[in-house]
Amino acid sequence: MDYHSPASFAEASALAANATGTTRFLAGGTDVLVQLRSDLVTPDTLIDIKKINGVQDITRNADGSWTIGVAVTGAEMSEHAELVRDWPGVVEAMDLIGSTQVQGRATLTGNLCNGSPAADSVPAMVAAGVTVTVTGPDDSREVAVEDIPTGPGRTALNKGELISAVNIPARGANGGDAYLRFIPRTEMDIAVVGVGVNLRLEGDTVTEARVSLGAVAPTVLLVEDCAKAIIGSTLDDAALGALAAAASAACNPIDDKRGTIAFRTEVSGVLATRAAKIAYARAKGEQA
Repeated sequence: MDYHSPASFAEASALAANATGTTRFLAGGTDVLVQLRSDLVTPDTLIDIKKINGVQDITRNADGSWTIGVAVTGAEMSEHAELVRDWPGVVEAMDLIGSTQVQGRATLTGNLCNGSPAADSVPAMVAAGVTVTVTGPDDSREVAVEDIPTGPGRTALNKGELISAVNIPARGANGGDAYLRFIPRTEMDIAVVGVGVNLRLEGDTVTEARVSLGAVAPTVLLVEDCAKAIIGSTLDDAALGALAAAASAACNPIDDKRGTIAFRTEVSGVLATRAAKIAYARAKGEQA
C-alpha cells in the first residue's frame, strides 16, 4: 500500500488521478480503517488529507453561511454552539453516528462518500440544502449533496476527484430543521428509516420546505411532494396527513432483517410528520 499525506487538495487530486488500483481518502477513517481491518477493501493507494490547511475548521462566513472542513468531526460540530443554534438538525443527525469514540473521528464527508442509503447525516444535509466543493485534476465544482450518491456504495465523484469542503447555507430568519430516525435498538444502529425536514415560516405559515428520506431507496431522496404538502399551511392535521402520504408514496425500500417494505413505508410517514413538527417549533423559536 502506498500512503500519502498531501499538503493541498490539488496535490491530493493529482495523486488520486495518477494512482492505479484501489484508492481511498482518509479523513476520519471510521469507514476506511474498518474496511481495511476487515479485509473488505485493501487500498493500493491511501491518501491522508488531514494535514491540508483548513480541513479541521468550522467557519461562519460573512453572509451567514458555513464552511465545514472535511476532517471536522461530529464531536467538534456538537460542541460548536453557533452551528448547533443555526442547524440543529444537521448536527443532531451527525451526532447519531456511532459511539462517543466514533464521534471523535467521524466526518460529514466520510458519511456522504461511503454511499450508504442509510447514512444519518445525508438526509439532514439534503434537507438543509447543503452543497459540497469537489476538487478534481482540472478544476473545482459545487455539487448538491443529493447528487453525490448514485447507489449503495457508489458516488458521482470521478477519478481524481475528492470533496474539499462542505457548504451549509445561511440559516436566515424564521427557519428550523430536524432529523429523526428509527432503529431497532436505542443506540449505535443503522437507520431503518431516516427523515430530514427543513422549513421557513412567515408568521405561522410554511413558505419554504425541503424533506429528505433515507434508508428507503437505493439513494437518499429529496421529495418535492413532501415539501408541496406543507408549503402554504400552518402545519395543520390535513397538511401533516398529506406529508405522511407523500413520504410513504416516495419510498422504494427493501425487505431485510431490520425492517420490511411495509414497515419502512409506514414509518417514513410517521417520522416525516414528527420531524416537521420539531422543525416548525424551532422556526417559531419554541422548545422542540
